[in-house]
Amino acid sequence: MAKIHPETLKHSSSNSFSFPCYVTSTRETFTILMKSLVYHGNGCTVFNSKGEIIFRVDNYQERNSNEVFLMDLCGQVLFSIKKEKLRLLGRWNGYLSGGFKGKPWFQVRRNWKFSRGNVICNVNLGCEKSFESCYKIQQIDKKSAFRVSNNVGQLVAEVKQKQSSRGFGYGDDVLTLEVEPQVDFSFIVALVTICGLIKRRL
Repeated sequence: MAKIHPETLKHSSSNSFSFPCYVTSTRETFTILMKSLVYHGNGCTVFNSKGEIIFRVDNYQERNSNEVFLMDLCGQVLFSIKKEKLRLLGRWNGYLSGGFKGKPWFQVRRNWKFSRGNVICNVNLGCEKSFESCYKIQQIDKKSAFRVSNNVGQLVAEVKQKQSSRGFGYGDDVLTLEVEPQVDFSFIVALVTICGLIKRRL
């Protein structure tokens, strides 16, 4: 049975983490249920193409929490996500494994509502203070659809409402995530989690 409470991944004194491989040579498709499977909990659950649970976010506090944890099925924390306080537009820091010590591994900055190209967020890796972001999150429609592109404009992932083979939607809480080859899909799920926090769905 999967563990309910998160536990951090073990790491050596050199701060090298032994993550499973979340990068493949083919395009991967996932189903995201924007609900927690824990009774009275908030969060989301991610299934692979075989219908197996691979990631989950279980938030036992109120919706739109300032701190959430992306875990694998066994409860090991892959990313700890924390919203910075006193930020007008919103800024979220992502840390590898559990806890919020040291420098964030990535940072998501929310843009103004009417930014160019419908870009709702810019993503930096290593929190480098460079003008150009490593990734951009672009809204596609007014609901839950958005795409993630790299700094040269190449599509790396896309999220949209999941539909049946007949073209009927399963509802706003069921999404399809498509991740391009050679992209860490655990990192993409962390970005999806932040988008859920922005839209107050977690």
